[in-house]
Amino acid sequence: MSEYKKIGVVGAGNMGSGIAQKLAQEGFAVVMHDVKPEFVERGIDRIRTLLGEAVERRIFTPDRVEEVLGRLATTTDLADLADCDCVIEAVFEDEQVKRDLFAQLDRLCKPETVLATNTSSFYVTRLAGATARPDRFVGLHFFYHPAKNRLVEVIAGEETSSGTVADCQAFAKQMGKVPIRCKDRPGFVVNRFFVPWLNEAVRLLEAGAADIPTIEAAAKKAFRIGMGPFQLMNVTGVPIAYHAETTLGRELGGFYPPVALLEEQAGKGADWDLAGEPDEGRFGAVADRLLGVVFQVAGELLDEEVCTLEDVDRGAKIGLRWALGPFEMMNRMGVDKAIDLAERFAGEFGRPLAKSLADRRAAGGPWPIRVVDLAVEDGLATITINRPEALNALNVAVVAQLDAAFDEAVARPDVRAIVIEGAGKAFVAGADIKYFVDHIKAGTIDRIAAYARDGQRVLRKLETSPKPTIAKVDGLSLGGGSELALACQAVVVTEKGSFGFPETGIGIYPGLGGTQRTARIIGKALAKYFVLAGAPIDADTAREIGLARYFVPSRDADRFIRDLVDRGEIADKYAPKAVPAGWEPVVEAFSDENVAAVLDGEAPNDDPRVQKAVKALSYKAPVAVRMANRLIDEGTPKDLEEGLEMELDGIAEIFSTEDAFEGLSTVGRRRPQFKGK
Repeated sequence: MSEYKKIGVVGAGNMGSGIAQKLAQEGFAVVMHDVKPEFVERGIDRIRTLLGEAVERRIFTPDRVEEVLGRLATTTDLADLADCDCVIEAVFEDEQVKRDLFAQLDRLCKPETVLATNTSSFYVTRLAGATARPDRFVGLHFFYHPAKNRLVEVIAGEETSSGTVADCQAFAKQMGKVPIRCKDRPGFVVNRFFVPWLNEAVRLLEAGAADIPTIEAAAKKAFRIGMGPFQLMNVTGVPIAYHAETTLGRELGGFYPPVALLEEQAGKGADWDLAGEPDEGRFGAVADRLLGVVFQVAGELLDEEVCTLEDVDRGAKIGLRWALGPFEMMNRMGVDKAIDLAERFAGEFGRPLAKSLADRRAAGGPWPIRVVDLAVEDGLATITINRPEALNALNVAVVAQLDAAFDEAVARPDVRAIVIEGAGKAFVAGADIKYFVDHIKAGTIDRIAAYARDGQRVLRKLETSPKPTIAKVDGLSLGGGSELALACQAVVVTEKGSFGFPETGIGIYPGLGGTQRTARIIGKALAKYFVLAGAPIDADTAREIGLARYFVPSRDADRFIRDLVDRGEIADKYAPKAVPAGWEPVVEAFSDENVAAVLDGEAPNDDPRVQKAVKALSYKAPVAVRMANRLIDEGTPKDLEEGLEMELDGIAEIFSTEDAFEGLSTVGRRRPQFKGK
């Protein structure tokens, strides 16, 4: 696998400067090119403005901004990109301009340089034809704004090598992006259904079916989005929408060509007028048309094997920020009704219903949507929890599919070890809070207890696996995610990784082994500090206290894990450990002798961590803190199986408290007000 370190970006406009900014933020050396110095300077100004906003919002420090800018060089000479490992083109959408550019880059760049296009309109294969390296040519389609939007489509041309695709997918992950792989087809994945969705909104207006404010409101309600199609066109540019429709229409015909009113509006160079009051009586008809076109196109994407149904949904949720993807929407609406809408829409344009939709209707039942993937390469099985739009939060489907993927990996004779990882910027950010709230409201807490028991069973399988299990924590890990990592036989953490047990702050306690494994790995006192007070654990801290035995830079993690498996030297995570240097005051505060006083608000020493923990405990749920403290005390001396059973025995009790409902139902909205009930 090739490693990209120095990246060229051609084009310093909104997209190019955004791509360059994101690359520099993620530690890459970047050379940004444009044809004129003023264009380059304008691009740098955009980057400085966005980074300044990040400082104002306390996302970055001024020092971090200087560090990012220090990785970014600029030039007006293409020859300065010659030694880059990858060059990404982000110039305006003119096929001949792009072909001429790539012909130049092909002559200038070192032979191993990968050339990538950010085109949203043209075939990757045709652009690759302008070079003598079609095997090292790929589409990397970023979404606006590329410094913030986490989606990137990875498109292989007809001659792109599998190694280039794999390298670019790994490269995208190193950028903090969620890559979806797709075929070289018009519109790729997201634009294929998003662009005709815009076109259909204009068609409804043109036909007099509804006015703009009605279409806007109906779309926002049906798709659970913040901006409707006309406002989105105003933001991104009406001519851009027209250009995209023209390209799809030329290739695909049918309902894809732009309607006359869209062409007219683009010619005016004016925004749509959004003023007016919506007519709620027309919402249903508008929603049916907009849903119908999306469902039909989603089916066509499957028919043409452009990508998986999961990636269609992922593209909608991450790239467009829709609440649900097309296939999830069909499942929620009812597949038969959804397919009827698609069939009615397609029939008006003389197109057959997408075969995949017809097949699903015949099969009956909802679309089966995978949220856990299994891949095996050279004896290493990688199980990826793939819900990046939800930070890979655990739910019933994730646990069931994780269980099935693990069983398959163990059963395969070609698998020597199993790695658990998360897609996107998180490892696993806890459990699905809504699931808990819904069952508390419904009075079905027994379902929560059953879910916890099933989760414990799966995690115990990982821990006792006959084949080594390794958690690759390369992102945020909270609650159930940290418990999942600690259940594996080894934890490899990168500089992007972190751990945390926030449960007592939302009215519950860790129920998937957090009170038991943590105490056995780092000792009772430190476990109480992190579990009761919810102190965050960054990668350096995890390594320092022995929570994660292995620390490695993110770029080297896969190679390190493979070497670790090859050596067969995985250390016992439960091996006794000395109190880490510098942590003595924390251990003293949370010792058996002092912990009661700490829980009463008294700090036994002036260590800042202890002082902060005492303050933090005043905001935690008292019942949850007491139960977690007791579980650590009473469970740790016992056999691990007994300790885990004790943890499960308290689930129904803790979720029945008023504090649990208060904490869980206020997450992300306000600080909970706990009453100790």
